[in-house]
Amino acid sequence: MIIKNIEAKIRLATFVAAGSFLTAIIISLICCSYAYKQVANSEKSIYVLNNNVALQASQTDMVMNRPAEYRSVIDLFHALFFSLTPDDKFIEYQMKKAMYLIDESGVQQYNNLKENGYFNSILSSSSVLTLQTDSISLDMPRHYFRFYGKIKIDRRSSTVVRSLITEGTLKDIRRSDNNSHGVLITNWKTLENKDLEDVQKNSF
Repeated sequence: MIIKNIEAKIRLATFVAAGSFLTAIIISLICCSYAYKQVANSEKSIYVLNNNVALQASQTDMVMNRPAEYRSVIDLFHALFFSLTPDDKFIEYQMKKAMYLIDESGVQQYNNLKENGYFNSILSSSSVLTLQTDSISLDMPRHYFRFYGKIKIDRRSSTVVRSLITEGTLKDIRRSDNNSHGVLITNWKTLENKDLEDVQKNSF
């Protein structure tokens, strides 16, 4: 009888010890998980000093902000490439900045326009080109975009409005001073570039 009581107590003590051990492990895992979440949430809070006043800024996931960055790069590239003034230094500066955002497809189109006298005609006619972005369509899974806009060409004798539709793909690259969003436009081509209206100016 005494031996049976001892065995029962040993069995009970074993169960209690094992249960306590498992409970301790579960509590430890819960605490570690909670602590990890707290640290992760705290890292998303960034404080910026403005005149010795701490202002809180939120850190967002890069993937969540990527569509906005893609649209920004597409819009910037087209503005650099198509918004021009009759100044060869300015045109050269614009093209240099634009080429940081695109692969050889942009270089090829620039060279074709140059060979066809496009930039010389801007200089000789004192044309001012202004691009207006209508919309940018994005297909994120395919990294594909389509750009819709209008180019206003203001000449001495007339004002021409042209429709512009281009397409291309996007490639993620390392960020740099010349490409702060780390996005490279690839396989770029013009689908439409035609006159919508041509308004003659009075010559007197």
